[in-house]
This record gives sequence, C-alpha cells and structure tokens, in this order.
Amino acid sequence: MKKTVTICFTNNKGGSGKSTTCGNLGAALAGAGKKVLLVDGDMQLNLSLSFFNEEEVLEMAESSRNLYYAAAEQQDALPFAVPTRIENVDLIPSSMRMSLIERQLAEAPLPRGRRRELVLSDCLTSARNSGKYDYILIDAPPTLGLWVMNILCASDYVVIPVEASPWGMFGLANMLDFLNEAREISPSTEMMGIVVTKADVRKGYFKQTMETLRELDGIYVFQSFIRVDSNIEWAQDVSSPVVAFKKSSRSAKEYIEFAKEVEKRAGR
Repeated sequence: MKKTVTICFTNNKGGSGKSTTCGNLGAALAGAGKKVLLVDGDMQLNLSLSFFNEEEVLEMAESSRNLYYAAAEQQDALPFAVPTRIENVDLIPSSMRMSLIERQLAEAPLPRGRRRELVLSDCLTSARNSGKYDYILIDAPPTLGLWVMNILCASDYVVIPVEASPWGMFGLANMLDFLNEAREISPSTEMMGIVVTKADVRKGYFKQTMETLRELDGIYVFQSFIRVDSNIEWAQDVSSPVVAFKKSSRSAKEYIEFAKEVEKRAGR
C-alpha cells in the first residue's frame, strides 16, 4: 500500500488562488484515478463552496461535523469527510467558527508530551493511515499563526500559489521564513514548489514574476502555470472545479498538467 501524500496550499497573501488550485488539483487527480480527501482549513469556506452550493456549505459549517470541531475537540477528522459530486473526491468541510481556532488551540489542554502545533496532524492520522486516499489536500487561510503552523506540520509537502501581479509576491519571504519555523517542529515537511496563478502572459509583470521566482535559491517553480480564464469564475458560480465544469477549457487543461507535475514531484 502506497503512503498517503498530504499537501497543503498556503500563502499569507489573500487572493493568490489557494482554494481554486487545491480544489482543481483534487479534481484533476481524481480524474486520473486517484482517491482524494480535501480538507477545508479556511473560515472563508471557499474550498467547500467549490464542491457544494451555499445552502449545503452553511448547513455543514453550522453543524458539529466539520474541521473546526475535529480540531477544537481533538477528534479524529475522518468521520467528518463527506463525498462530493465528483467521484473519488471527499471533503472535510470548514466552519465560520474557524475564526476561533487559534484561541482554542492555545488554551486547550493537551496530552502530556504533545505539541499544540501537531493537533491537526493527530486529527488526520486516521485518514492518512486508512489506505482510503492517495492524497490529502489542505487549503490554508491567508494568515501566519498557530493554525497555519498546524497545517504545515500536518503536511508532507507545501505548495505556495503566487498570483502573477505586481503585488503577487508581497509577503512571500515571510511565508518562506514561517515554513522554515514549521520544519523545525516537523522536519519531514518539504517545500514542493511555487505555482503561478492568474497569469496573463501578455503583460510584462508575468515575465517579471517568473524570472524573480526562478531566482529564489532552492525553491522549485512549477513549469505549469494557470492563466486567467473566465471559465474558472463560471465554474465557481455553479460550485464546481473548472476541471469538472469544462474539461476542454484552457485552465482545466493547465490544472491537469499541473496535477501530472505534482505527482512527479511527489514521487508517484
């Protein structure tokens, strides 16, 4: 049995395409025959909204069967996974109560010898060891704090989506420093790479973004990048990844290529 690979998508800058990239990668991997568990770690619920309509997402968010309750109560999160409409893709939904998770983690009593940075890793132990999933993909909020530290420490690999815009790389150095702090707690967590999103190849700052990123020492930049495509927004409007909404679209094809590159980087 192959080891389940856990990948998180994080950037302390909002609007970088974390949720969209996470959801579409999950759908692309499922289309390639992989079994995927998505974990929505953001109170904005965008990953959940990528697979369920607003009414369904709010119902899950207001229930006691979501990631917030698993983490706050230090419970096994696997029973909270729900099947999506896409074959081979399950989701652990988020909650708007995730805004309280930092305080919950800081104040919660822990078993002796356990670290607060490893609560989420413990919650996902059953999912990792179940043999049910090839990949666990975690969507992180655009912050740097104890909760994101938990997400990093629960992951084998980290992918940082970066928007190809003049402000797209703002705060990237802080994100990389924070990742290094996480690796002091979880040395097995590795940087998989940076994926460029919302790219407009006609504009000069796209080329500038790519050149600047490729100058970073020891950081892999994915050959695949995701261009601006209205089909992504139309897919979001019907609560679907673009890979499922319109597989023939340019962005869907780019996410499928990105999935192939991720599998290669993960040694699959």
